[in-house]
Amino acid sequence: MAGHNKWSKVKHIKGAVDAKRAKIFSKLSREIFVAVKEGASDDPDLNPRLRMVLLKARQANMPSDNVQRAIQKATGEGGHSVFLDLTYEIYGPQGVAIMAEISTDNKNRTAAEIRHILTKHGGAIASAGSVTRLFHRKGQIMIARDEASEEKVMELALEAGAEDFLADPEGYEIITDPNQFETVLQTIEGAAIPTMSATVTFLPELLSPVSVDSVPAIQKLIDMLDDHDDVTNLHTNVEFPQ
Repeated sequence: MAGHNKWSKVKHIKGAVDAKRAKIFSKLSREIFVAVKEGASDDPDLNPRLRMVLLKARQANMPSDNVQRAIQKATGEGGHSVFLDLTYEIYGPQGVAIMAEISTDNKNRTAAEIRHILTKHGGAIASAGSVTRLFHRKGQIMIARDEASEEKVMELALEAGAEDFLADPEGYEIITDPNQFETVLQTIEGAAIPTMSATVTFLPELLSPVSVDSVPAIQKLIDMLDDHDDVTNLHTNVEFPQ
């Protein structure tokens, strides 16, 4: 999830307990299945969507056996499910904006379940375009500070065509145009610098600060949406207080 803390989601996935990790792997298996079906190919070189999901699976330390099972299911006789990609535009408590990317084989069921979560936790469906206009699509690469020097990472990133380079106490963030994402990532990986996270995502134009009192309600809504089986990615502009 992008927005509320650019490092928290990475750490959350990498440090997930077994039950949560199983949930993450299940979602990734579905994403792999859909990517193979929609791209009509199980070759990552010919299927950009699959290539991106496999990168996510690698970063989540998903076992290769799980990955292969998902690919085989999609290419085998039993893989006939049809999934629809949707984006829900949501306003949460204090007007924070949330984009939920969804992949579902039953649009009506998913709609009912998402609306139930929103009703119970102070969210509401936004009018079309009112939330998406608050975000821009960018490549984002996250690197832990102890993996390389700031000077080296910045030089590699900018020479490879990155739009921006940001450094803070936890690490480095590289922002790219979506079309330059793979070129920049290959440059970083070619220099043997491990990444914590690398994806094309939606980043907020501006963050929306919230009060301390509202944090539990906002976090609960985000957690409930993130936990839904059909939600593949969440993006929010919320800025929690330190």
